[in-house]
Amino acid sequence: MDLEARVQRIEDDRAIRDLKMRYLRGCDAKDPKAMRDCLLPDAKILFDGFPPFDQRDAFIEIYQQMGCAPGIFDIHQGGTGIIEFESDARASGWWPLYFHNINLEQRTLTQMGVEYDDVYIKQDNRWWIAETRSRRKSCLIHTVDADGQATVNVMGEPPENFG
Repeated sequence: MDLEARVQRIEDDRAIRDLKMRYLRGCDAKDPKAMRDCLLPDAKILFDGFPPFDQRDAFIEIYQQMGCAPGIFDIHQGGTGIIEFESDARASGWWPLYFHNINLEQRTLTQMGVEYDDVYIKQDNRWWIAETRSRRKSCLIHTVDADGQATVNVMGEPPENFG
């Protein structure tokens, strides 16, 4: 690669990293518009515990119902990803994620270790998430009673119907 191509690759790598963090920040900020702006219209979304989605708007609608409800607080802490370029306009990425959720209505605290595998496409001179998959690696769920006492409900692998 010549110097110009190498600089472009570095800029593309940075743009993809920023894209992923904007998506995770949108999740935490309960900002469906920001999340939507990270995904291609026909993005494939395959998250453990959820039905598969083959377009962003159906996914965003479910996110608004589940994630934007009052009393739900999330933290999506993404680790340093690995980006591999297949071409100048296509890349894949792997991301470790720590997820923390407080649900006041259900009185639960949830912590999960998750891995994302993503596909990125460059269109209209910017990068988009074209496909995103998550696999849960670990799960810890506490239920908190009226006195504030926490009880461990799940430790290890999450239940199949958890989502």
